[in-house]
Amino acid sequence: MMTRLSTMNLLPNAQYELWVTATNTTGISPASEKALYMTVPSPPVIKQRECTSCPEAALIRWDSGNTNPVDSYTVELSETGTNGTESTVPTCQCLIQLQAGRRYLISVRAVNIGGPSDRSEVITVSTTGTFFHLLEDTAHPCLSISEDGFTIFYGDEELPISAMALDDNTFFTRCVAVLGDLIPVRGRHYWEVEVDDGTEFRIGVAYEDMERNTYLGANSSSWCMRHILSPTRHKYEFLHNGWSPDLRITVNPLRIGVALDYDRGTLSFFNVNLEQHLHTFHCNFQNHIQPCFSLDNPGALTVHNGIEAPEYAFM
Repeated sequence: MMTRLSTMNLLPNAQYELWVTATNTTGISPASEKALYMTVPSPPVIKQRECTSCPEAALIRWDSGNTNPVDSYTVELSETGTNGTESTVPTCQCLIQLQAGRRYLISVRAVNIGGPSDRSEVITVSTTGTFFHLLEDTAHPCLSISEDGFTIFYGDEELPISAMALDDNTFFTRCVAVLGDLIPVRGRHYWEVEVDDGTEFRIGVAYEDMERNTYLGANSSSWCMRHILSPTRHKYEFLHNGWSPDLRITVNPLRIGVALDYDRGTLSFFNVNLEQHLHTFHCNFQNHIQPCFSLDNPGALTVHNGIEAPEYAFM
């Protein structure tokens, strides 16, 4: 006769020893040979605020959800209405090659010798355009970020210098700025920034290791468009290494397009409402760069991404 045993309340991704004894009116039998049993892991948790994408690829990050290490992870990918594919990775992130203009469903399972976990929550990735969130841990202490992660605010209050760790190169301490988490793929990227003509700002890009106690555009590690208010006019600069060409912009741009092309080595700025080219930097970017946004006086700006680049952006 075969007897089936049900065991409850076992921890996920944990190893157990199991044995059996038989009992009748005369007593308890010796224990059976011990068997090892491994429970399957708990499902991973995808960190949506740390996932980025562009028309050619997506970078998916997740938490294991398990106290003990697992053997590997299986990333499941499918287009809406089609059969999916799987890939196995050893760590809690995966760079996936995709096709432009599609919508994908992505989920993750954790795997050990006991088998695969349940599927994580499924996320949808669109490859219409470049998509990223702002990196809150890089933000100057005076900045606050909206709940959706796309608008930054600089209030009237200022923190004392003593409140900042000036030797910490994690967040900005001089420039009231924050980095964006741009996917590390050397292709074309495009995003837009909505601004107010009463706010002084700097928007551009920077290397990840840019010194945080300097201003955006004032060094060799960053490039930016700067708006300065004066009593008589609006002034715009395009700064790299502290130098700007002498340009005059007659119409204040309220929505600015930023087009980054690694292959051509260009970073271009546009007045979106007028479809007007403002300036292009030419540089052979040696490393991956990240979007950077700064407010030089109290105000706000909003980042719009995941949008298709207009035709004029990469002409």
